[in-house]
Amino acid sequence: MEHLVNSRVRDIQISGIRQFFNKVKDYPGAVSLTIGQPDFATPEHVKDAGKTAIDHNKTTYTANAGLIELRQAIADYISEKYALHYEAESEIITTVGASEAIDLAFRTILEPGDEVILPGPAYPGYAAPITLAGGVPVFIDTRETAFKLSAAQIAENLTENTKAVILPYPSNPTGCVLTYEELEAIAEVLQDKPVFVVSDEIYSELTYDQKHRSIATFPGMKEKTLVINGLSKSHAMTGWRMGYILADKPIAEQLIKVHQYGISCITSITQYAAIEALTTGKNDAEPMRRAYKERLDYVVGRLEAMGLDVVRPSGAFYVFPSIKKFGLTSERFALQLLDQERLAAVPGSAFSSYGEGYLRLSYAYSMDVLKDGLDRLERFVARLSK
Repeated sequence: MEHLVNSRVRDIQISGIRQFFNKVKDYPGAVSLTIGQPDFATPEHVKDAGKTAIDHNKTTYTANAGLIELRQAIADYISEKYALHYEAESEIITTVGASEAIDLAFRTILEPGDEVILPGPAYPGYAAPITLAGGVPVFIDTRETAFKLSAAQIAENLTENTKAVILPYPSNPTGCVLTYEELEAIAEVLQDKPVFVVSDEIYSELTYDQKHRSIATFPGMKEKTLVINGLSKSHAMTGWRMGYILADKPIAEQLIKVHQYGISCITSITQYAAIEALTTGKNDAEPMRRAYKERLDYVVGRLEAMGLDVVRPSGAFYVFPSIKKFGLTSERFALQLLDQERLAAVPGSAFSSYGEGYLRLSYAYSMDVLKDGLDRLERFVARLSK
């Protein structure tokens, strides 16, 4: 009966990130630097808000888009943090994490055959939803532009079939961030084109060299930009599944239809916890960001001391060193590393063919774990270098 399943589903694969994460259980004593999950606990006051919601029986359906109090909290938060201005009543939809928001965006805007431009390497959670919605991912090689998708590259690859451009910055897997000038140049290319921008800003609170800026703040861009964000990374709330999508009212009116039939509404308990996170806890990411910056400095220093080439990240919590000089595919490198040193990392090929020759390491782990993991990597690299 498998041949009767939707061919688009049969054609996609389980994420390479999860494939390697799942392998760890078969290697006793293994250290994993695979998953982008904060090692911090959800702040106590946020957990207490969730518990209080349960105790007060706030366990019923809410409005499809989410509690109006939550949407207003999101509106106030993004206005203060990023100078983004969206109406709580009509331009904000809460989602089951940023993952649902991504899927929601593509299922709403794509027709069969529509092309979506995205940087390569890129998080695998974009190409699969594009394909499932009938779209065509168009990867642009960013290896020679410090992993940044440029205005010139976008202009060169626009066709009559282009429906959207993905801007996933700060980036997973590379940690790169676009500057104001780079965003401005992209806005100038797209502002008069009938093309959407899907701007995944889930790591917006985790930037180290500059304040986060959204392309939706540039003239003519709000009307065509779908901004995706959430609390998984900023507030260590991955399991709460709290995301949101921002869109100009005419687009939001279409998004809510798809969201309604797929989800109805996100968990009520999560919504009450999120209100607390976005108000009392609006700066909860600060101590986490300082810790990640310290870890970043340590990890990059260790990698450089091993002789590995790495573009220094400016955001998120990933590094993406090159392993090309060892002559192994990234998957073979990662498998041997796991087998010989019990260290799990994600092969760059999980992030499209343009990630081949790289390895993704997450530093969303304690310094003790990072030291242990990098000691193992150093031993492995030393053997390969002989």
